[in-house]
Amino acid sequence: MRKLIFIFTAILFSGLFFNDAARAAIVSPVATTTIVPGTPGSETVKSAKEEFKHLSKKEKRERIKEVKSLIRHYKAEKKSGTSSSDNTLLLCILAILLPPLAVYLHEEEINSKFWIDLLLTLLFWLPGVIYALIVVLGKD
Repeated sequence: MRKLIFIFTAILFSGLFFNDAARAAIVSPVATTTIVPGTPGSETVKSAKEEFKHLSKKEKRERIKEVKSLIRHYKAEKKSGTSSSDNTLLLCILAILLPPLAVYLHEEEINSKFWIDLLLTLLFWLPGVIYALIVVLGKD
């Protein structure tokens, strides 16, 4: 049984390390209403510009106000360290099912916490779960 779990975990982790698209899909699911920092596609920008050009002055001011308030909210959220994209409940469920994966997704890198949790999980499953929950729910 341990061999099966080890093989399954190895396959799962190898897919996460070598496939950036899969890791991004697992780590940060994005809703359509959230603002994601980065560069949007050129077609998206063109269509947004065209839509903005056809608005009245009052609607343009309201949109600009809304965007400014969203930027202020995003900066305050980033500064405080609490991000609305962190899904603690999902990480807790994952910590019970696959503790090393939960630690990896929480830490966003392979570090000593990941290796400790992997060792605890392979030796005895319950200490690995407890350690993963401590890492996920603990404050950094």
